[in-house]
Amino acid sequence: MQDITLYQYLLGLNSPWTVSRVALNVTGQCVDVWAEHSDGVLWACPTCARAWPLYDHAEERIWRHLDSCQYQTHLHARIPRVHCEAHGVVQVRVPWAEPRSRFTRLFERLAIDVLQQCDVTGATKILRISWDEAWGLMARAVKRGQQRKVAKVVRRIGVDEKAVAKGHRYLTLVCDLEEGTVEHIAEDRKQASLDGYYTGLSAAQLAGIEAVAMDMWEPYIQATRERVPAAAEKIVFDRFHVMGYLGKAVDTVRKQEHRALLAAGDETLKGSKYLWLYSRENVPARRRGEFATLRRQALKVGRAWAIKEALRHLWHYVYPASGGKFWKRWYFWATHSRLDPIRKAAETVRRHIDNILTYFQHPVTNAMSEGLNSKIQKIKHMACGFRNLEHFKTAIYFRCGGLDLYPC
Repeated sequence: MQDITLYQYLLGLNSPWTVSRVALNVTGQCVDVWAEHSDGVLWACPTCARAWPLYDHAEERIWRHLDSCQYQTHLHARIPRVHCEAHGVVQVRVPWAEPRSRFTRLFERLAIDVLQQCDVTGATKILRISWDEAWGLMARAVKRGQQRKVAKVVRRIGVDEKAVAKGHRYLTLVCDLEEGTVEHIAEDRKQASLDGYYTGLSAAQLAGIEAVAMDMWEPYIQATRERVPAAAEKIVFDRFHVMGYLGKAVDTVRKQEHRALLAAGDETLKGSKYLWLYSRENVPARRRGEFATLRRQALKVGRAWAIKEALRHLWHYVYPASGGKFWKRWYFWATHSRLDPIRKAAETVRRHIDNILTYFQHPVTNAMSEGLNSKIQKIKHMACGFRNLEHFKTAIYFRCGGLDLYPC
């Protein structure tokens, strides 16, 4: 009798449900608990909530509950069914579990906490569940969270891509830059990938977008211009992507000059690749003397690096007019540097300068998106990669979606 009363409290069962018996299986290291209901109860239809008398019972089902000490605990019950005039014969909802789940709500809450702290394989060992059961718990939690998510205006969004596998396979990620959450995931990095996010927004939500931070990828630009009102004033090309583009040009200059010097037997630039990719303040302390010596030499890559570093000052201006004047001076310098990679990079920047200068109206970057990208890379690393793309998307939403994952 005491064990029945104990599990009545542990399971949180209230009338009309009661624990009828408890069985301890020492050999199997599990506890089995049976729940029954009283007679003459009217049951609510799960769809319309109208009350009906008992029609019959479904076959006995088993739910995994929180462990009792080291013993696995399983709850057994036959779910009542009612014959609703509007919806036919349907199973009622039980108070201890979500519909179609094989776990109690309390176990699911524990599983979600464990899965958020470690990888799926580790969680299966701690929880003593299968790999498929773990992914099922995550998928249900994500679905539940997305259904609960209240439609809102995301004022500042970031659009970025994430490489998922070899062979140029990508995901398009849309992030809320203010909340730091992933709002949308789509396969590829095409215009249709971003269109899928915009088409799911209402007219008020689209109009409420104030800024869209992205790189200079044409499909993303076209999707935003076609869907977002006044997009030309809201697109902000991310400063880190712009500087990354200049960094590639500097590296091209270095490679060309290094080959020419090696042909003459000069190894001045040997081992200096990453020094020219650093910004001035990020050069490692142990190599600053070496880098200063290289910069004092009459090297083409030194001029290219100086041009690249000078462009950083663009984002330090407060007023658009002052920033525009600086840009014109920098552009003249870059295009008259006689460094072909730098000249081409400057021309690319010029074609997109209008939406680089929108930074002065909307000072946003994709730094938050890049942070989420790093977190997603960690998820990928913990899983040793994902062959199933749907599992990868589920894992991203589960850990980065800002969703309410827990069952009620």
